[in-house]
Amino acid sequence: MKSGITFIGSGNMALSMLKGIINKNLWDTKEITMCDPIKERLIQLQHEYNINIKTDNVKASRTSQYIILAVKPNILPLVLDEIKSELSEDSILVSIAAGVKMQTIETIVGKNIKIIRAMPNMPALVSEGMTSLTHNQFVSDDEYHKIYALFQSLGRVENIPEHLFDVTTATASSSPAIAYMFIEAIADGSVLRGLPRKLAYEMASQAVLGAAKMVLESGKHPSQLIDEVCSPGGTTIEAVYLLEKRGFKGSIIESTQLCIDKAEKLGKATKINRLSKSAS
Repeated sequence: MKSGITFIGSGNMALSMLKGIINKNLWDTKEITMCDPIKERLIQLQHEYNINIKTDNVKASRTSQYIILAVKPNILPLVLDEIKSELSEDSILVSIAAGVKMQTIETIVGKNIKIIRAMPNMPALVSEGMTSLTHNQFVSDDEYHKIYALFQSLGRVENIPEHLFDVTTATASSSPAIAYMFIEAIADGSVLRGLPRKLAYEMASQAVLGAAKMVLESGKHPSQLIDEVCSPGGTTIEAVYLLEKRGFKGSIIESTQLCIDKAEKLGKATKINRLSKSAS
């Protein structure tokens, strides 16, 4: 019977997951393998975390029960084609590729296979992540809970039906970029009026972090919290008025729709490319 866990891809998200596993003792380091074509990076990770390393996806997948597919959507079909002969009924594929549905993965592999689909976000790197998680019918509760615990070590986790995954990609996985833009804009406005940049970033970032925590922990509607900050005739309502006048919320809503559309296109492109390759 297979055991252990293998990462195919050693980017930032794979690294954050590795740290979560080690911090929570979910797997012994002797059971962890990191696979990547860049050997120098692997050697560094082996030295730092005492894990196994490989540069061959096929060999890396041969003995592990859990295989984390930490690669881009356009690379995923190539990786699956490589390793599918090594997959058995014990194997569990965990994909973090945006837009790629479990059915597409099953089609590429060509047989019934246990699949867990996850959509984490960048704040997982600082243990404040938000991950959407789901699985197909072949995954047992114990197998799913093992991966749930992994992502829980990186922040919050929600069980999301797969048909909403493209939506949560925009809601949680892409939205940090918009939050960074907001922080930068607030800081720039303060720097314009004399506040040192480092202090401006710190204060704006803490304000956004605190505001998010208020929404999560107070149970209050965001509109209620806005009202509580906006004193009659005060400074904040002036800012809110201008943003409403310029279509701030409408622009964010529109950008969210574009993000969802893109996630859907990525999934369709992966399926189409795979079908085209099979036909040729």
